[in-house]
Amino acid sequence: MTSIPSSWQVRRLAGALGAEVIGPDINNPAAADFEAVKELLLEHLVLFFPDQFPTPEAQIAFGRQFGELEGHPNLKANPELPPELFELRATSGGVADEWHTDLTFQEKPALMSILNMVTCPDTGGDTMWSSLYAAYDELSEPMKSLCDGLSALHDALPHNRPEQMTIHPVVRVHPATGRKALYVNEHFTRRIVEMNATESEAVLQYLTRWVTSPRFTVRYSWQPGTVGIWDNRCTQHFVLNDFEGERIIQRVTVVGDEVEAAESPRWQPWVREGRLSATSRHDRQLFMFLKAEKETT
Repeated sequence: MTSIPSSWQVRRLAGALGAEVIGPDINNPAAADFEAVKELLLEHLVLFFPDQFPTPEAQIAFGRQFGELEGHPNLKANPELPPELFELRATSGGVADEWHTDLTFQEKPALMSILNMVTCPDTGGDTMWSSLYAAYDELSEPMKSLCDGLSALHDALPHNRPEQMTIHPVVRVHPATGRKALYVNEHFTRRIVEMNATESEAVLQYLTRWVTSPRFTVRYSWQPGTVGIWDNRCTQHFVLNDFEGERIIQRVTVVGDEVEAAESPRWQPWVREGRLSATSRHDRQLFMFLKAEKETT
């Protein structure tokens, strides 16, 4: 195990996840800091570093220590910033006020994100995170068994790109910890692949509400210059749209890894090819995705 520097102060923020860390300097980190941050992130899932005020170059350099970086695939970039850094402004609609895990419509969703709070209102605009470990662990054994053998279709409809889609397991295994995480979200997950439309709707509604149970969450009130880092493989987050004025964040995203299933799907996809004209858009979407996959293999 990596030793956490004795000069650092680590304060847990909630029972399920979250810690505030005082000590490291993101603008000028020591070589050993990166391993310590990785260890803390595996333990707490989301970390907050107040009073950092990183430059764009420092934020990018810090992010690169954790892997290759990628810009946002669908949101318009600020041409005044480096391409690895993307910016969200509340006055331009940049408030992520639905529970989500970043970019799950990609085959390899983002591994982690590093956010710099540039400007925030005096009150409001907090962000909440949920532990997908805790959400899975507290399911009943029958529900765990069912979810372990299911997969789900995710798409980029919220970005007006419904053609960008992929299928992920409903339960994924974290490659570093080996723990299971409940991997569906209200923003990008469209349907359970192995269920018909009405069954899928019922199960997804239950699971996406379950993830947001208060005991699985932490809520953080921002100050300018705070840097937040979260593990995208085992968390969801949500911005409270309860403020007036500007809120500006700048973020770098570490390229994702393979999504490992808890177990292979135990059932075939539910597709009624002969009656697609009478089925839901999500059924037709699943059919087209599976058809395209079959044609490329």
